[in-house]
Amino acid sequence: MNHKILITYFLLVIAVLFHKTSTAQQTFYDLNAIQKIELYFTQSNWDYQLDTAKIGTDGYIMAQWVKINGVEFDSVGVKFKGNSSYDSTYLKNPYHINLGKFKSQSYQSLTNIKLSNCFADPSMIREVLSYNILKNYMDCSRSNFAQLYVNGNYIGLYSNVEDIDKQFCSDHFYTSSNTVIKSNPLNPGPSSKSNLKYIPSADSSAYFNLYEINSTYGWNDLKELCDSVTNHPTTINTVLDIDKTLWMLAFDNVTVNLDSYCGVFSQNYYMCKDNNNIFNPVVWDLNMSLGGFPYEGYGNSSMGTLTVTNMQQLPLTLHSTDPYWPLINDIMSNAMYKRMFVAHAKTMNNEMFVTNYYQTLASQMIPVIDTAVQSDSNKFFTYSQFQTSLNSNTLFDSQTIPGINTLMSARATYLQSTTEFNYVQPVISVVSSSDTAPNINGTVTITAHVTNTNTSAVYLYFRFNSSEEFVPALMYDDGLHNDTLAGDNIYGVSLTMDSPTLQYYVYAENNSAGIFSPQRAAFQYYTLAANIPVATIGQVVINEFMAKNTTGTPNESGVYADWIELYNTTSIGLNLTGLYLTDNFSNPTKFAFPSNSLIQPNSYMIIWCDDGVSTSTYIHANFKLSESGEQIMLSNGNGSVLDSITFGVQTADISMGRCPDGSGAFIAMSTPTFDAHNICPDDGITTPNKIINQVNIYPNPATNMLTIDLSGALTLHNTTLSIFNLQGQLLFQQEINYEKTPLNINTFAKGMYIVKICNDKNSLVTKFVKQ
Repeated sequence: MNHKILITYFLLVIAVLFHKTSTAQQTFYDLNAIQKIELYFTQSNWDYQLDTAKIGTDGYIMAQWVKINGVEFDSVGVKFKGNSSYDSTYLKNPYHINLGKFKSQSYQSLTNIKLSNCFADPSMIREVLSYNILKNYMDCSRSNFAQLYVNGNYIGLYSNVEDIDKQFCSDHFYTSSNTVIKSNPLNPGPSSKSNLKYIPSADSSAYFNLYEINSTYGWNDLKELCDSVTNHPTTINTVLDIDKTLWMLAFDNVTVNLDSYCGVFSQNYYMCKDNNNIFNPVVWDLNMSLGGFPYEGYGNSSMGTLTVTNMQQLPLTLHSTDPYWPLINDIMSNAMYKRMFVAHAKTMNNEMFVTNYYQTLASQMIPVIDTAVQSDSNKFFTYSQFQTSLNSNTLFDSQTIPGINTLMSARATYLQSTTEFNYVQPVISVVSSSDTAPNINGTVTITAHVTNTNTSAVYLYFRFNSSEEFVPALMYDDGLHNDTLAGDNIYGVSLTMDSPTLQYYVYAENNSAGIFSPQRAAFQYYTLAANIPVATIGQVVINEFMAKNTTGTPNESGVYADWIELYNTTSIGLNLTGLYLTDNFSNPTKFAFPSNSLIQPNSYMIIWCDDGVSTSTYIHANFKLSESGEQIMLSNGNGSVLDSITFGVQTADISMGRCPDGSGAFIAMSTPTFDAHNICPDDGITTPNKIINQVNIYPNPATNMLTIDLSGALTLHNTTLSIFNLQGQLLFQQEINYEKTPLNINTFAKGMYIVKICNDKNSLVTKFVKQ
């Protein structure tokens, strides 16, 4: 075989392998594949039942089964959704399919499927195109296309959009149990806006017709949020993620997405409270984005209907002083926020529309759906209108829907001509760190070369964990902050590298304009990884596990999941990158630890075994433990086993733990010590079967003074008080001879401590918290 034939053969093999890999990796939101969804109802009047449920309690009816790309699930909940896109006379209504409504089941970790019917969109791509633009700048739903069949009949092509549910909140905001608010006015009108305007009222009932609470609680949180937005604009950053808010408002304005907070009804967004108790805005319902909804509204009385020219020239300062849009008022009245908003709008316009990248996206989507559109006999437009929808306006229900290119080409040009876009921005270049791999707990300096800026307006925004909020730090050009020479336009600030990863971006402004580096910040940022030794045999062990957690410690989503606790036996922090956990010795690489998984010295790490998604804060293995017994192994995947155990049948809420920590044999622990020192028989901390209950410790939690009250004890002869930290280290010990013994704990660090009180007859082990 000559070398040309060999190369051709090699490329063909690679192409086949790539195709197979790509096919295997296709997900439910793969943009290059149309999902096939088949519903089957046993009810002959299923459509009538769905209409009745929609008009009534908005409840679900049960479908016998749904097939998603051939995978069948039985007994699923189905209902119609939507407002203007729903009508009982339509053959193609939007659907909400809930796989878990009647039984616990999911598809690719998804429980809810939301299908939009491409109402008022001759292009059929408006919603999916808009989400695929937005995803470059903030957290948002994934989306693509799906074909829906009901009882064997093809209903049509739909937008398939990821739901803002518990899974979404857990994936993006590190909790699924916090408040989730949906702006959804029951009877929207110019004066019925879900605009975050505070409504003076004795309770939260005044908000019931404007919002939904998609969590177990939250009405008081909503009222407090509205109070902050309306009455305390200078401190809204303490309750609301400003950067995500700026991106949302910039997106709505640039793309003329007026069926949103920026439009007449101030609707179609979520507010999701994260693990830091900060609200995060999430854009929703983009089927009328890109000019499909021409009502911007103003004041309290008008829809404010726009022509295509009006939409092309929509001002950046829309509603900046109108009190019916208090969130926009807050942003536009704050000079720094306004400059940040303009910087984000300019970035989005330049990247997506000036470059015509959106047209590239559209040209990729249209061939994918073309055949499905042709065969969709229930669509709201003709196939001919679909073919010309990018460059031609379409009349629909007395409303002109602009061609996407017609609107956005002129809009991009208009925005480039605005005063706000023509202010000269600062220039940020050569952002760097003093050490590309700093030691953990070492000092690192971040510098940036910045020109055309106010010298007191260059900031480093940083965090050490993706679940945290970015914190601003002023950067200096004074020669005193490791920034080389004073006045050389190199700004610097030093930080302590107290985490495996540092995430950061730079913002600078002058009196007219601001700029970010990277320009998609804070959605994108620079990352610096610390130099951390990788754990080896003997340094990290399996210390405790629970295979049947029913009432113990829940994970961050409030689920009582199985867990494994690892223990670092050394006095240095260790990196678990490159190591694996498994519940099957024959599959040692089943779960790979995320990059820069740091386990602190002489400390613990919890791995949730719940088949969940790991975040920068919580590690979730892709397997569950079996209460019937199985195996656990920690290894490097190449034959070196750091630790392993084979266990038998487990009892609910009883863990198995080493006694002592790190080296002892595993025993059943009726009192699990989740993420803490294992309290074991005869280990110097506890003595079994010798507990006295007549001891009180107060206050608990304590600040400076703690009282040990032994007034009910049988005897104080030879009684010893010992205090340990959660690592089992003895911190304090003395003999006590009084019924009430005051202790000064002012020097103790904040945290939980173990108290042991014992004499020659009995003993007590309890805990207190120093706050």
